[in-house]
Amino acid sequence: MNIKMFFFLPLLVAVIIVKGNMSNTGFDKFAFYSALATNDLETINTQLSIVRTSSVSEKEAYEGTLLMKKAGLVTKAKEKLTLFKAGRLKLEASIKKNNGNPEFNFLRLIIQEHAPKIVDYRNNLENDASVVRSNYKTLPQVVQQAINDYNKKSRILKLL
Repeated sequence: MNIKMFFFLPLLVAVIIVKGNMSNTGFDKFAFYSALATNDLETINTQLSIVRTSSVSEKEAYEGTLLMKKAGLVTKAKEKLTLFKAGRLKLEASIKKNNGNPEFNFLRLIIQEHAPKIVDYRNNLENDASVVRSNYKTLPQVVQQAINDYNKKSRILKLL
C-alpha cells in the first residue's frame, strides 16, 4: 500500500460511516444527541439549523428539544422564556401526535429533569422514565447509546 492510500483510507472510511448515519435528510441522530449533551450554544444553533432544513419526519420533536436546550444557554430572561415555550409546544405536539414513540419520551425526560421549577415542566418524569426503560430494546442503536450516556448522570432514569 502506498503512503497516499495509507492516509486516504481512514478518511474514506470516516466519510462512509458519517454518510451511513445520515439519511437523505441531512439529519444525523448521533450528531443531534452529541449536540444535546453539550452546553455549547454554537453547537446547538448548528443542530437547530440542520434540523430546520431537514426533511426528517420527527423534525418538530428534535427542534423543540433543541429550542428548550438553547433556552438554558442564552442570557436574556425574555429570550429564555420565549425559546422554552416554543420548544415545549413543538415537543408536546409531537408526543401527542406520535404517542407510541418512546424516543420522544426520552427527549422530554432529558429536558424535564433539568428544567427550572419556575417553568413548571416536570410533570412526566416518572412516566417518561418508565416508558424509556420498557421500550429501550426497541429503539435504534444510536438512541440506545444516547440513553446509556444520559443514564450515567440521570437521577430519574436508572436503567439498571
